[in-house]
Amino acid sequence: MRALLSVSDKTGIVEFAKNLESLGFEIISTGGTRKILKENGIKVIDISEVTQFPECFGGRVKTLNPYVHGGILYRSGVDDEEAKKLGIKRIDLVCVNLYPFKETIERTDDFEEIIENIDIGGPTMVRSAAKNFKDVLIVTDVNDYDKVIEAIKNKQDTFEFRRDLMIKAFEHTAAYDSMIANYMNERFNEGFGDKKFIVGKKVFNTRYGENPHQRGALYEFEDFYNNLNVLKGELSFNNLTDINGAVKIAVSLGEGAISIIKHANPCGAAKKEDLITTWQKALECDPISAYGGVVAVNGVVDKELAEEINKIFVEVLIAGKITDEAVKVFEKKKRIKLVDLGQAKLEIPGDMCDFKHIEGGFVFQDADKVEEDEVANAKCVTNICVEDKKDLEMAWKIAALTKSNCVVFVKDSQMVAIGMGMTSRVDATRCAVEKAKQLGLDITGSSLASEAFFPFRDSVDYAAEVGVKAIIQPGGSIRDDEVIEAANEAGIAMYFTGKRHFLH
Repeated sequence: MRALLSVSDKTGIVEFAKNLESLGFEIISTGGTRKILKENGIKVIDISEVTQFPECFGGRVKTLNPYVHGGILYRSGVDDEEAKKLGIKRIDLVCVNLYPFKETIERTDDFEEIIENIDIGGPTMVRSAAKNFKDVLIVTDVNDYDKVIEAIKNKQDTFEFRRDLMIKAFEHTAAYDSMIANYMNERFNEGFGDKKFIVGKKVFNTRYGENPHQRGALYEFEDFYNNLNVLKGELSFNNLTDINGAVKIAVSLGEGAISIIKHANPCGAAKKEDLITTWQKALECDPISAYGGVVAVNGVVDKELAEEINKIFVEVLIAGKITDEAVKVFEKKKRIKLVDLGQAKLEIPGDMCDFKHIEGGFVFQDADKVEEDEVANAKCVTNICVEDKKDLEMAWKIAALTKSNCVVFVKDSQMVAIGMGMTSRVDATRCAVEKAKQLGLDITGSSLASEAFFPFRDSVDYAAEVGVKAIIQPGGSIRDDEVIEAANEAGIAMYFTGKRHFLH
Protein backbone atom coordinates (compact mmCIF):
# COMPACT_ATOMS: atom_id res chain seq x y z
CA MET A 1 0.00 0.00 0.00
CA ARG A 2 1.16 3.52 -0.77
CA ALA A 3 0.22 6.87 0.74
CA LEU A 4 0.98 10.24 -0.84
CA LEU A 5 1.43 13.02 1.75
CA SER A 6 1.78 16.65 0.63
CA VAL A 7 0.62 19.26 3.13
CA SER A 8 1.08 22.96 3.77
CA ASP A 9 -0.18 22.66 7.34
CA LYS A 10 2.33 20.25 8.90
CA THR A 11 0.34 19.86 12.14
CA GLY A 12 0.29 16.16 13.13
CA ILE A 13 1.75 14.97 9.82
CA VAL A 14 4.79 13.23 11.36
CA GLU A 15 2.68 11.15 13.74
CA PHE A 16 0.21 10.39 10.95
CA ALA A 17 3.01 9.20 8.66
CA LYS A 18 4.52 7.04 11.42
CA ASN A 19 1.15 5.41 12.03
CA LEU A 20 0.67 4.76 8.31
CA GLU A 21 4.17 3.30 8.10
CA SER A 22 3.38 0.95 11.00
CA LEU A 23 0.31 -0.22 9.09
CA GLY A 24 2.47 -1.19 6.10
CA PHE A 25 2.17 1.91 3.92
CA GLU A 26 5.01 3.21 1.78
CA ILE A 27 5.17 6.99 2.10
CA ILE A 28 5.49 9.18 -0.98
CA SER A 29 5.99 12.87 -0.40
CA THR A 30 6.98 16.23 -1.86
CA GLY A 31 9.07 19.28 -0.94
CA GLY A 32 8.72 20.53 2.60
CA THR A 33 6.58 17.60 3.71
CA ARG A 34 9.20 15.10 2.53
CA LYS A 35 11.93 17.07 4.34
CA ILE A 36 10.16 17.10 7.71
CA LEU A 37 9.26 13.41 7.44
CA LYS A 38 12.87 12.43 6.65
CA GLU A 39 14.14 14.55 9.55
CA ASN A 40 11.88 12.51 11.82
CA GLY A 41 13.22 9.17 10.68
CA ILE A 42 10.46 8.19 8.26
CA LYS A 43 11.44 6.41 5.07
CA VAL A 44 10.10 8.59 2.26
CA ILE A 45 9.92 8.05 -1.50
CA ASP A 46 10.49 11.34 -3.29
CA ILE A 47 7.71 12.22 -5.72
CA SER A 48 10.23 12.48 -8.57
CA GLU A 49 10.95 8.75 -8.18
CA VAL A 50 7.28 8.10 -8.91
CA THR A 51 6.87 10.61 -11.72
CA GLN A 52 10.28 9.81 -13.24
CA PHE A 53 10.51 13.55 -13.78
CA PRO A 54 12.06 16.28 -11.63
CA GLU A 55 10.08 19.02 -9.93
CA CYS A 56 10.27 22.05 -12.20
CA PHE A 57 9.35 25.69 -12.72
CA GLY A 58 10.09 26.66 -9.15
CA GLY A 59 7.94 23.84 -7.76
CA ARG A 60 4.89 24.75 -9.85
CA VAL A 61 4.92 21.25 -11.34
CA LYS A 62 5.50 18.33 -8.98
CA THR A 63 2.53 15.98 -9.01
CA LEU A 64 0.86 16.75 -12.35
CA ASN A 65 1.87 13.45 -13.86
CA PRO A 66 0.14 10.24 -15.11
CA TYR A 67 2.08 8.09 -12.63
CA VAL A 68 0.52 10.11 -9.83
CA HIS A 69 -2.98 10.70 -11.17
CA GLY A 70 -3.13 7.33 -12.87
CA GLY A 71 -2.25 5.73 -9.52
CA ILE A 72 -5.03 7.69 -7.86
CA LEU A 73 -7.71 7.46 -10.54
CA TYR A 74 -7.57 3.97 -12.00
CA ARG A 75 -10.58 1.85 -11.01
CA SER A 76 -10.00 -1.48 -9.32
CA GLY A 77 -11.59 -4.31 -11.29
CA VAL A 78 -12.01 -2.07 -14.35
CA ASP A 79 -8.66 -0.52 -15.25
CA ASP A 80 -6.25 -3.04 -13.68
CA GLU A 81 -4.88 -4.45 -16.93
CA GLU A 82 -4.38 -1.03 -18.47
CA ALA A 83 -2.65 0.24 -15.33
CA LYS A 84 -0.33 -2.78 -15.32
CA LYS A 85 0.47 -2.29 -19.00
CA LEU A 86 1.32 1.37 -18.37
CA GLY A 87 3.37 0.60 -15.27
CA ILE A 88 1.08 2.58 -12.99
CA LYS A 89 0.91 1.51 -9.34
CA ARG A 90 -1.98 2.24 -7.00
CA ILE A 91 -1.80 5.12 -4.56
CA ASP A 92 -4.16 4.02 -1.80
CA LEU A 93 -4.29 7.13 0.35
CA VAL A 94 -3.85 10.82 -0.46
CA CYS A 95 -3.32 13.35 2.32
CA VAL A 96 -3.29 16.94 1.08
CA ASN A 97 -4.05 20.36 2.46
CA LEU A 98 -3.54 23.36 0.25
CA TYR A 99 -1.17 26.30 -0.13
CA PRO A 100 -1.97 29.00 2.46
CA PHE A 101 -3.76 31.43 0.15
CA LYS A 102 -5.81 33.01 2.95
CA GLU A 103 -2.77 33.60 5.14
CA THR A 104 -0.91 35.07 2.17
CA ILE A 105 -3.57 37.67 1.28
CA GLU A 106 -3.81 38.64 4.95
CA ARG A 107 -0.04 39.10 5.13
CA THR A 108 0.82 40.81 1.85
CA ASP A 109 -0.55 42.74 -1.11
CA ASP A 110 2.26 41.54 -3.39
CA PHE A 111 0.32 40.10 -6.31
CA GLU A 112 3.19 37.94 -7.57
CA GLU A 113 3.51 36.25 -4.17
CA ILE A 114 -0.25 35.84 -4.00
CA ILE A 115 -0.31 34.15 -7.42
CA GLU A 116 2.44 31.74 -6.34
CA ASN A 117 0.31 30.72 -3.36
CA ILE A 118 -2.52 29.47 -5.56
CA ASP A 119 -2.29 25.70 -5.32
CA ILE A 120 -2.77 23.72 -8.53
CA GLY A 121 -1.37 20.24 -7.93
CA GLY A 122 -2.95 19.96 -4.49
CA PRO A 123 -6.58 20.54 -5.52
CA THR A 124 -6.05 18.31 -8.55
CA MET A 125 -4.89 15.43 -6.37
CA VAL A 126 -7.71 16.02 -3.90
CA ARG A 127 -10.32 15.98 -6.65
CA SER A 128 -8.81 12.89 -8.28
CA ALA A 129 -8.76 10.97 -5.00
CA ALA A 130 -12.27 12.15 -4.09
CA LYS A 131 -13.58 11.04 -7.48
CA ASN A 132 -12.10 7.57 -6.92
CA PHE A 133 -13.01 7.42 -3.22
CA LYS A 134 -14.09 3.78 -3.47
CA ASP A 135 -10.44 2.84 -4.04
CA VAL A 136 -8.56 5.74 -2.43
CA LEU A 137 -8.83 7.34 1.00
CA ILE A 138 -8.70 11.14 0.69
CA VAL A 139 -7.66 13.05 3.83
CA THR A 140 -7.84 16.85 3.86
CA ASP A 141 -8.45 17.66 7.53
CA VAL A 142 -5.73 17.34 10.19
CA ASN A 143 -8.49 16.58 12.71
CA ASP A 144 -9.27 13.35 10.80
CA TYR A 145 -5.80 11.79 11.07
CA ASP A 146 -6.52 9.70 14.16
CA LYS A 147 -9.93 8.69 12.85
CA VAL A 148 -8.43 7.48 9.56
CA ILE A 149 -5.71 5.47 11.32
CA GLU A 150 -8.28 3.79 13.57
CA ALA A 151 -10.53 2.99 10.61
CA ILE A 152 -7.68 1.38 8.66
CA LYS A 153 -6.38 -0.48 11.71
CA ASN A 154 -9.81 -1.89 12.55
CA LYS A 155 -10.82 -2.48 8.92
CA GLN A 156 -13.65 0.04 9.26
CA ASP A 157 -12.73 2.18 6.24
CA THR A 158 -16.12 1.34 4.76
CA PHE A 159 -17.82 2.80 1.71
CA GLU A 160 -19.70 5.21 3.97
CA PHE A 161 -16.51 6.25 5.76
CA ARG A 162 -14.74 6.91 2.46
CA ARG A 163 -17.80 8.71 1.09
CA ASP A 164 -17.78 11.12 4.04
CA LEU A 165 -14.10 11.89 3.43
CA MET A 166 -14.92 12.42 -0.26
CA ILE A 167 -17.62 14.98 0.57
CA LYS A 168 -15.26 16.83 2.90
CA ALA A 169 -12.60 16.84 0.16
CA PHE A 170 -14.88 18.46 -2.41
CA GLU A 171 -16.00 20.98 0.22
CA HIS A 172 -12.32 21.73 0.83
CA THR A 173 -11.46 22.45 -2.80
CA ALA A 174 -14.74 24.31 -3.43
CA ALA A 175 -14.09 26.63 -0.47
CA TYR A 176 -10.51 27.17 -1.64
CA ASP A 177 -11.49 28.06 -5.20
CA SER A 178 -14.32 30.27 -3.93
CA MET A 179 -11.89 32.19 -1.74
CA ILE A 180 -9.57 32.81 -4.68
CA ALA A 181 -12.40 33.91 -7.01
CA ASN A 182 -13.84 36.25 -4.36
CA TYR A 183 -10.40 37.74 -3.70
CA MET A 184 -9.76 38.37 -7.40
CA ASN A 185 -13.16 40.05 -7.74
CA GLU A 186 -12.43 42.17 -4.67
CA ARG A 187 -9.11 43.21 -6.12
CA PHE A 188 -10.18 43.86 -9.70
CA ASN A 189 -13.99 44.19 -9.77
CA GLU A 190 -14.73 46.05 -6.52
CA GLY A 191 -16.16 42.86 -5.06
CA PHE A 192 -19.01 42.55 -7.56
CA GLY A 193 -17.91 40.01 -10.14
CA ASP A 194 -20.10 37.85 -12.34
CA LYS A 195 -20.16 35.23 -9.58
CA LYS A 196 -20.33 35.65 -5.81
CA PHE A 197 -19.46 32.72 -3.57
CA ILE A 198 -20.76 32.55 -0.01
CA VAL A 199 -19.05 29.79 1.95
CA GLY A 200 -19.78 28.88 5.55
CA LYS A 201 -18.51 26.19 7.88
CA LYS A 202 -21.16 24.36 9.90
CA VAL A 203 -21.01 24.92 13.64
CA PHE A 204 -24.07 22.89 14.62
CA ASN A 205 -27.59 21.91 13.60
CA THR A 206 -30.45 23.65 15.33
CA ARG A 207 -33.40 21.54 16.44
CA TYR A 208 -35.39 23.21 13.67
CA GLY A 209 -35.54 26.46 11.73
CA GLU A 210 -37.82 29.43 12.35
CA ASN A 211 -40.69 26.96 12.71
CA PRO A 212 -40.76 23.28 13.73
CA HIS A 213 -41.45 22.07 10.18
CA GLN A 214 -38.24 23.71 8.89
CA ARG A 215 -34.70 22.36 9.20
CA GLY A 216 -31.92 24.67 10.38
CA ALA A 217 -28.21 24.97 11.13
CA LEU A 218 -25.62 27.61 12.02
CA TYR A 219 -22.73 28.22 9.63
CA GLU A 220 -19.84 30.61 10.19
CA PHE A 221 -17.37 32.40 7.91
CA GLU A 222 -14.41 32.29 10.29
CA ASP A 223 -14.29 31.03 13.89
CA PHE A 224 -16.47 33.54 15.76
CA TYR A 225 -19.28 31.17 16.71
CA ASN A 226 -16.92 28.35 17.58
CA ASN A 227 -15.55 30.71 20.24
CA LEU A 228 -18.94 31.10 21.90
CA ASN A 229 -19.23 29.31 25.23
CA VAL A 230 -22.75 27.90 25.58
CA LEU A 231 -22.87 27.62 29.35
CA LYS A 232 -26.48 26.48 29.62
CA GLY A 233 -29.18 25.38 27.18
CA GLU A 234 -29.36 24.77 23.44
CA LEU A 235 -29.49 27.74 21.06
CA SER A 236 -32.32 27.72 18.52
CA PHE A 237 -32.42 29.20 15.02
CA ASN A 238 -34.46 32.17 16.28
CA ASN A 239 -32.18 32.60 19.30
CA LEU A 240 -29.22 32.99 16.96
CA THR A 241 -30.82 35.68 14.81
CA ASP A 242 -31.94 37.58 17.92
CA ILE A 243 -28.49 37.23 19.50
CA ASN A 244 -27.07 38.80 16.34
CA GLY A 245 -29.35 41.82 16.69
CA ALA A 246 -28.83 42.22 20.43
CA VAL A 247 -25.05 41.93 20.28
CA LYS A 248 -24.73 44.36 17.37
CA ILE A 249 -26.64 47.02 19.31
CA ALA A 250 -24.74 46.42 22.57
CA VAL A 251 -21.39 46.56 20.77
CA SER A 252 -22.34 49.70 18.81
CA LEU A 253 -23.24 51.50 22.06
CA GLY A 254 -19.92 50.55 23.66
CA GLU A 255 -18.63 48.65 26.66
CA GLY A 256 -21.07 48.81 29.55
CA ALA A 257 -24.19 48.87 27.34
CA ILE A 258 -27.12 46.45 27.56
CA SER A 259 -29.65 45.76 24.84
CA ILE A 260 -32.81 43.65 24.83
CA ILE A 261 -34.27 42.10 21.68
CA LYS A 262 -37.65 40.45 21.18
CA HIS A 263 -38.62 38.90 17.86
CA ALA A 264 -35.73 40.65 16.08
CA ASN A 265 -36.73 44.11 17.38
CA PRO A 266 -35.05 46.13 20.15
CA CYS A 267 -37.30 46.71 23.14
CA GLY A 268 -34.72 48.07 25.57
CA ALA A 269 -31.26 49.62 25.62
CA ALA A 270 -29.22 51.71 28.00
CA LYS A 271 -25.69 52.64 29.04
CA LYS A 272 -25.48 54.07 32.53
CA GLU A 273 -22.82 54.38 35.23
CA ASP A 274 -22.96 50.71 36.24
CA LEU A 275 -24.44 47.49 34.81
CA ILE A 276 -27.13 47.11 37.48
CA THR A 277 -28.55 50.56 36.71
CA THR A 278 -28.06 49.96 32.99
CA TRP A 279 -30.13 46.77 33.19
CA GLN A 280 -32.88 48.47 35.17
CA LYS A 281 -33.08 51.36 32.70
CA ALA A 282 -32.95 49.06 29.65
CA LEU A 283 -35.82 47.04 31.11
CA GLU A 284 -37.95 50.14 31.78
CA CYS A 285 -38.44 50.82 28.07
CA ASP A 286 -40.70 47.78 27.58
CA PRO A 287 -40.67 45.22 30.41
CA ILE A 288 -43.61 43.33 28.90
CA SER A 289 -41.80 42.67 25.61
CA ALA A 290 -38.54 41.94 27.46
CA TYR A 291 -40.17 38.86 29.00
CA GLY A 292 -38.74 35.91 27.09
CA GLY A 293 -36.36 38.16 25.18
CA VAL A 294 -32.67 38.05 24.35
CA VAL A 295 -30.37 40.18 26.51
CA ALA A 296 -26.87 41.24 25.47
CA VAL A 297 -24.56 42.62 28.15
CA ASN A 298 -21.43 44.31 26.83
CA GLY A 299 -19.45 43.46 29.94
CA VAL A 300 -19.24 40.90 32.73
CA VAL A 301 -22.36 39.44 34.36
CA ASP A 302 -21.60 38.84 38.03
CA LYS A 303 -23.81 37.35 40.71
CA GLU A 304 -25.42 40.68 41.64
CA LEU A 305 -26.40 41.52 38.05
CA ALA A 306 -27.57 37.93 37.47
CA GLU A 307 -29.93 38.21 40.45
CA GLU A 308 -31.44 41.39 38.97
CA ILE A 309 -31.89 39.88 35.52
CA ASN A 310 -33.31 36.70 37.06
CA LYS A 311 -36.29 38.65 38.43
CA ILE A 312 -37.90 38.19 35.01
CA PHE A 313 -37.69 35.36 32.50
CA VAL A 314 -35.26 35.97 29.65
CA GLU A 315 -34.74 33.26 27.07
CA VAL A 316 -31.11 34.07 26.23
CA LEU A 317 -28.42 35.99 28.09
CA ILE A 318 -25.20 36.67 26.21
CA ALA A 319 -22.30 38.64 27.64
CA GLY A 320 -18.58 39.14 27.36
CA LYS A 321 -18.30 36.94 30.44
CA ILE A 322 -20.79 35.28 32.80
CA THR A 323 -19.09 34.32 36.07
CA ASP A 324 -19.50 30.88 37.61
CA GLU A 325 -21.41 32.47 40.51
CA ALA A 326 -23.76 34.16 38.05
CA VAL A 327 -24.40 30.87 36.22
CA LYS A 328 -25.49 29.29 39.51
CA VAL A 329 -28.12 32.03 39.94
CA PHE A 330 -29.91 30.71 36.86
CA GLU A 331 -29.64 27.00 37.73
CA LYS A 332 -33.34 26.60 38.50
CA LYS A 333 -34.44 28.33 35.29
CA LYS A 334 -34.67 25.37 32.92
CA ARG A 335 -35.42 27.31 29.75
CA ILE A 336 -32.78 30.05 29.90
CA LYS A 337 -29.77 29.83 27.57
CA LEU A 338 -26.48 31.34 28.80
CA VAL A 339 -23.68 32.25 26.39
CA ASP A 340 -20.45 34.18 26.74
CA LEU A 341 -17.23 34.91 24.87
CA GLY A 342 -14.97 34.30 27.85
CA GLN A 343 -13.69 37.88 27.89
CA ALA A 344 -14.41 41.29 29.41
CA LYS A 345 -16.69 42.57 26.65
CA LEU A 346 -18.71 41.57 23.63
CA GLU A 347 -17.34 41.61 20.11
CA ILE A 348 -18.73 41.08 16.61
CA PRO A 349 -16.83 39.79 13.56
CA GLY A 350 -17.52 43.01 11.64
CA ASP A 351 -18.38 41.46 8.28
CA MET A 352 -17.67 43.72 5.33
CA CYS A 353 -20.56 42.38 3.26
CA ASP A 354 -24.24 41.66 3.71
CA PHE A 355 -26.69 39.54 1.74
CA LYS A 356 -30.30 38.50 1.88
CA HIS A 357 -32.18 35.64 0.28
CA ILE A 358 -34.91 36.52 -2.18
CA GLU A 359 -36.91 33.94 -4.09
CA GLY A 360 -34.64 32.55 -6.82
CA GLY A 361 -31.42 34.17 -5.59
CA PHE A 362 -29.99 36.71 -3.20
CA VAL A 363 -29.15 40.39 -3.08
CA PHE A 364 -25.65 41.32 -2.00
CA GLN A 365 -24.24 44.58 -0.71
CA ASP A 366 -21.55 46.25 1.37
CA ALA A 367 -22.37 45.96 5.07
CA ASP A 368 -23.97 49.04 6.60
CA LYS A 369 -22.49 50.65 9.68
CA VAL A 370 -22.59 53.96 11.51
CA GLU A 371 -19.21 55.64 11.18
CA GLU A 372 -17.55 56.85 14.38
CA ASP A 373 -17.79 60.53 13.37
CA GLU A 374 -21.22 60.37 11.76
CA VAL A 375 -23.09 62.11 14.56
CA ALA A 376 -20.18 64.35 15.52
CA ASN A 377 -20.09 65.71 11.96
CA ALA A 378 -23.88 65.97 11.55
CA LYS A 379 -24.99 69.42 10.43
CA CYS A 380 -27.25 71.47 12.67
CA VAL A 381 -29.93 72.91 10.37
CA THR A 382 -32.07 74.73 12.94
CA ASN A 383 -31.73 77.98 14.89
CA ILE A 384 -31.16 75.98 18.08
CA CYS A 385 -28.37 73.41 18.48
CA VAL A 386 -27.25 71.22 21.39
CA GLU A 387 -23.79 70.85 22.86
CA ASP A 388 -24.17 67.29 24.15
CA LYS A 389 -24.93 64.82 21.34
CA LYS A 390 -24.59 61.68 23.48
CA ASP A 391 -28.30 60.83 23.40
CA LEU A 392 -28.53 61.68 19.71
CA GLU A 393 -25.67 59.29 18.97
CA MET A 394 -27.23 56.47 20.97
CA ALA A 395 -30.60 56.96 19.29
CA TRP A 396 -28.96 57.13 15.85
CA LYS A 397 -27.01 53.89 16.36
CA ILE A 398 -30.08 52.00 17.58
CA ALA A 399 -32.17 53.36 14.69
CA ALA A 400 -29.57 52.12 12.18
CA LEU A 401 -30.00 48.59 13.56
CA THR A 402 -33.82 48.64 13.71
CA LYS A 403 -36.31 47.63 11.04
CA SER A 404 -37.55 50.54 8.92
CA ASN A 405 -39.58 52.66 9.22
CA CYS A 406 -38.38 53.42 12.73
CA VAL A 407 -37.91 56.19 15.26
CA VAL A 408 -35.96 55.91 18.50
CA PHE A 409 -36.27 58.16 21.57
CA VAL A 410 -33.32 58.31 24.01
CA LYS A 411 -33.11 60.28 27.26
CA ASP A 412 -30.10 60.31 29.57
CA SER A 413 -28.48 57.34 27.81
CA GLN A 414 -31.63 55.25 28.06
CA MET A 415 -33.94 54.24 25.22
CA VAL A 416 -37.36 55.43 26.41
CA ALA A 417 -39.48 54.76 23.33
CA ILE A 418 -39.23 53.04 19.96
CA GLY A 419 -41.47 52.53 16.95
CA MET A 420 -40.24 50.11 14.30
CA GLY A 421 -41.19 48.23 11.18
CA MET A 422 -44.02 50.61 10.29
CA THR A 423 -45.19 51.56 6.81
CA SER A 424 -45.55 55.19 7.91
CA ARG A 425 -42.97 57.20 9.84
CA VAL A 426 -45.61 59.21 11.67
CA ASP A 427 -47.27 55.94 12.73
CA ALA A 428 -43.91 54.76 14.08
CA THR A 429 -43.68 58.01 16.06
CA ARG A 430 -47.22 57.69 17.41
CA CYS A 431 -46.70 54.03 18.39
CA ALA A 432 -43.48 54.86 20.23
CA VAL A 433 -45.06 57.73 22.15
CA GLU A 434 -48.23 55.81 23.05
CA LYS A 435 -46.18 52.88 24.39
CA ALA A 436 -44.09 55.24 26.50
CA LYS A 437 -47.23 56.87 27.91
CA GLN A 438 -48.72 53.47 28.80
CA LEU A 439 -45.56 52.59 30.70
CA GLY A 440 -45.43 55.96 32.45
CA LEU A 441 -42.11 56.92 30.89
CA ASP A 442 -41.32 60.62 30.70
CA ILE A 443 -39.92 61.37 27.25
CA THR A 444 -39.82 65.14 27.76
CA GLY A 445 -36.34 66.33 26.87
CA SER A 446 -35.51 63.21 24.89
CA SER A 447 -33.57 63.01 21.62
CA LEU A 448 -35.17 61.37 18.60
CA ALA A 449 -33.53 59.57 15.69
CA SER A 450 -35.11 58.58 12.39
CA GLU A 451 -33.06 56.26 10.18
CA ALA A 452 -34.42 57.97 7.03
CA PHE A 453 -35.68 61.45 6.25
CA PHE A 454 -39.06 62.79 7.35
CA PRO A 455 -41.20 63.12 4.21
CA PHE A 456 -43.58 65.54 5.98
CA ARG A 457 -43.51 67.73 9.06
CA ASP A 458 -46.19 65.67 10.87
CA SER A 459 -43.73 63.49 12.80
CA VAL A 460 -41.86 66.58 13.98
CA ASP A 461 -45.09 68.24 15.09
CA TYR A 462 -45.99 65.10 17.02
CA ALA A 463 -42.51 64.94 18.59
CA ALA A 464 -42.89 68.57 19.66
CA GLU A 465 -46.12 67.74 21.53
CA VAL A 466 -44.26 65.31 23.78
CA GLY A 467 -41.29 67.59 24.44
CA VAL A 468 -38.53 66.19 22.24
CA LYS A 469 -35.50 68.50 22.46
CA ALA A 470 -33.39 67.28 19.52
CA ILE A 471 -33.81 65.24 16.34
CA ILE A 472 -31.27 63.56 14.12
CA GLN A 473 -32.10 62.32 10.63
CA PRO A 474 -30.40 62.00 7.23
CA GLY A 475 -32.24 64.86 5.52
CA GLY A 476 -32.78 64.82 1.77
CA SER A 477 -36.56 65.17 1.50
CA ILE A 478 -38.08 67.58 -0.99
CA ARG A 479 -39.89 69.00 2.05
CA ASP A 480 -36.79 69.48 4.21
CA ASP A 481 -37.56 73.20 4.48
CA GLU A 482 -41.01 72.46 5.95
CA VAL A 483 -39.53 69.91 8.38
CA ILE A 484 -36.84 72.36 9.52
CA GLU A 485 -39.47 75.08 9.91
CA ALA A 486 -41.53 72.76 12.13
CA ALA A 487 -38.47 72.12 14.31
CA ASN A 488 -37.68 75.84 14.58
CA GLU A 489 -41.28 76.62 15.52
CA ALA A 490 -41.12 74.04 18.31
CA GLY A 491 -37.65 75.01 19.52
CA ILE A 492 -36.21 71.61 18.60
CA ALA A 493 -32.60 71.24 17.50
CA MET A 494 -32.36 69.24 14.27
CA TYR A 495 -29.31 67.59 12.74
CA PHE A 496 -28.79 66.16 9.27
CA THR A 497 -26.24 63.34 8.85
CA GLY A 498 -26.54 63.08 5.07
CA LYS A 499 -26.55 59.30 5.43
CA ARG A 500 -29.56 56.97 5.46
CA HIS A 501 -29.63 53.65 7.36
CA PHE A 502 -32.56 51.66 6.00
CA LEU A 503 -32.86 48.13 7.40
CA HIS A 504 -35.41 46.05 5.48
